[in-house]
Order: sequence, then structure tokens, then C-alpha cells
Amino acid sequence: MSFDPFRTTIAVRSDDLDVNGHVRGPAYLAYGDHARWVCLSAAGIDPNRLRAQGIGPVNLETTVRFRSELTAGDDVEVSCAFHWGEGKTSRVVQRLLRPDGTVAAEIESVSGLLDLTRRRLVADPTRHWRRIAAKPELLGLA
Repeated sequence: MSFDPFRTTIAVRSDDLDVNGHVRGPAYLAYGDHARWVCLSAAGIDPNRLRAQGIGPVNLETTVRFRSELTAGDDVEVSCAFHWGEGKTSRVVQRLLRPDGTVAAEIESVSGLLDLTRRRLVADPTRHWRRIAAKPELLGLA
């Protein structure tokens, strides 16, 4: 990775826990989603502006690798690193770190930018992201 990934911290909530006292699998996905939107917001992306332009991000595939449990009272640091290729999709790699620095989980997602009228992925998503982001470097587009 050629840049420092974006990071945000999320507090584990009691309703994120399962009967064993650790964070449920769907909560990890919610942490990843939340961190991606916080990153987009920090980059100057407004979801309303995206919709007004007739485009929106879509998640096409997600893989979660659970490494170490998170429990009540933990704060989890979630990073976002965007990786761009030549096609219609990008990859987002996220690490969820426990307060002591231990990796709790890794999330990898394949994403695209959807033309909301045609219901098809746009051909050159990096062009759109660079045009609308105030800080494209947070999206790995410096």
C-alpha cells in the first residue's frame, strides 16, 4: 500500500454482542460500512450530492476474516485503504484493531459506482471520485 489508510474509532455497543459476550459477525460488517462512509465524508463526499448526480457506491462482494474477539467496552479502530485498478471496480481493505493493537478482523470488499438511472456500473469510477472528492488522497487517488 503506497499511502497511509484512513482510520476511525468505533465504540463497541452492548447490542453488538451475542450470547457469548463477543461482537456478532454482522456488527463487524456494520463497523466496516460505517468506517467507509466516515472516510468518504472526510474526503468531502456528500451522499445527497452523489444521488443528485445519479450515481452511488455499491458493494459487490465482502469477505470477513475474524482474528481476535471484540468484547463489551472495547473501542475498535477501523482503517480503510482503497485500491484502484483499470476496470469498473475497486477493492477496499480494512483492518479492525483492538485497543492493544491486536487485529480483531480483516474485511475486504469489492465495490463499484452505480449509474442509478441505467443500473449499471460506471466505466471509469476513479474519474468520478476525483471530480467530486475534496480530498481524493483519502480514497487513495492522490
